[in-house]
Amino acid sequence: MKKILGLILALAMLLGCTAVAEEAAAPALTKDLVILFTSDVHCGIESGWGYAGLAALRDAMAAQNHVVLVDNGDAIQGEPVGTMTKGEAITDLMNAVGYDIATPGNHEFDYGMERFLELAEKAEFPYISSNFNKEGELVFDPYVIKEFDGVKVAFVGISTPKTLTSSSPAYFKNEEGEFIYGFFQDETGEKLYNAVQSAVDAAIAEGASYVVAMGHVGNEAECKPWTYADIIGNTNGIDAFLDGHSHDKEQVIMLNKDGEEVLRSGCGTKLEGIGYLRISAEDGSMECGIHEWDYDFDAPELIKNEISEAVENATAALNEKLAEVVASTQVDLVIRDPETDVRIVRTAETNLGDLCADAYRDQSGADIAIVNGGGVRDTIKAGDITLNDILKVHPFGNAMCVIEITGQKVLDALEYACKDVPNEFGGFLQVSGITFEIHTYIPSSVKMDENKMFVSVDGEYRVKNVMVGGEPLDMDKVYTLASHNYKLKQNGDGNTVFDGCTILQDEVKLDNQVLIDYITTTLGGVVGEDYADPYGQGRIVAVPEAPAK
Repeated sequence: MKKILGLILALAMLLGCTAVAEEAAAPALTKDLVILFTSDVHCGIESGWGYAGLAALRDAMAAQNHVVLVDNGDAIQGEPVGTMTKGEAITDLMNAVGYDIATPGNHEFDYGMERFLELAEKAEFPYISSNFNKEGELVFDPYVIKEFDGVKVAFVGISTPKTLTSSSPAYFKNEEGEFIYGFFQDETGEKLYNAVQSAVDAAIAEGASYVVAMGHVGNEAECKPWTYADIIGNTNGIDAFLDGHSHDKEQVIMLNKDGEEVLRSGCGTKLEGIGYLRISAEDGSMECGIHEWDYDFDAPELIKNEISEAVENATAALNEKLAEVVASTQVDLVIRDPETDVRIVRTAETNLGDLCADAYRDQSGADIAIVNGGGVRDTIKAGDITLNDILKVHPFGNAMCVIEITGQKVLDALEYACKDVPNEFGGFLQVSGITFEIHTYIPSSVKMDENKMFVSVDGEYRVKNVMVGGEPLDMDKVYTLASHNYKLKQNGDGNTVFDGCTILQDEVKLDNQVLIDYITTTLGGVVGEDYADPYGQGRIVAVPEAPAK
């Protein structure tokens, strides 16, 4: 037998063959691969780089590199061009720009589940998410693989489970009020980590040489255990994590669960920066960063191309209406601290928060009015107030409602709203007709379920000395409270306190119209000195240390 094998080998050598095939050389890039990414554009199609600048940058990079353009969510909501077309104008522009892939963010769902799925069908690029599911079945593919010079690169989508509360929870429920859509959320994060790991493993098994996570998860404390750090620290196989949701620009290298380095990159919001991941053709190394727009004018003022024309066409019909002056203000109305430029509307009282809450109380006639800080989106500068200014403050199209509510439920609602102070929470409440203190030295005892929905307060309340109309809050008294459908009917921001309350006025007026009518009628068309203090009128007082005994 050995002689026969020897003869076969000798014959193979004579014929110029080898008995054992050499392993084929691994494919290699012939030029660098650049992955450009945007996140949290929030309809800022003409700000910063703008879509025109983004397209110009992509085209310039493509001259010498392989280029992929991806979006990490929250593109279709945030300004009137999105609100007034329910996202369609932005989807059309993303098609025109030539996006290759997108991950849904929480605000993709703000026009309702049916509408988002319609827009996803209209998109000429795939949406991916390894955890967005309906009754356990993924709605989109968890990943896509793109190939360059034979090198396979996998893109894995990850959507924040906070979507259930930071968009309208009602959109994720069936007619019986049961959640049928979800994001593999639980209190430990294990379901999410497992979903991501499953997608990563499948992509690698399909031959991916690189795995790039496209996340809309962020770094905010309220998003734990679902932040980028939580996901990276509990998975392996991800090479780079391109992220959004928290509007940050952090460039981080951290270790996965096997101790291997993972690049993480954020690129801010409103196209102030375009993120990039470069994979070198020379040695396969990777680097992340941001192409920042650091000028005092926006790129679309300079760049004229097919995309700038498309943007102009999309906005022309709206601009005339949006430029209409509806009122004026003698003072800057803010959501950010004028001293530090830090956003404070989600942690403390501001004069714009007061104005918005006052508008709801005035227009409804309720005892108390509340507005979530996450729903007050933009500053109004002193001077003329246009319809566009109002829509930028309230871009969601929520509608005013009034309920009956006990004093105990009012206290629970305030306690839930203040659970994260001094950290940000979109459900922090700006108020009217009521004042209170937040004793921040007391740890929050708010309990939530696995969906981050309010369950109970199990310890000492941080919120104290609550006054309604100048009188102490009566726990047994029934008050009238005004807000909008997102807060009072849809468990907005995870607040279930209002469930079961009798509805007295049901979606009677849109939020932006509430604000316009208050300013133009009650205030006579002018916001005056009553709102001069950017930090408000002392309705919410933080107490950082226990009073001396």
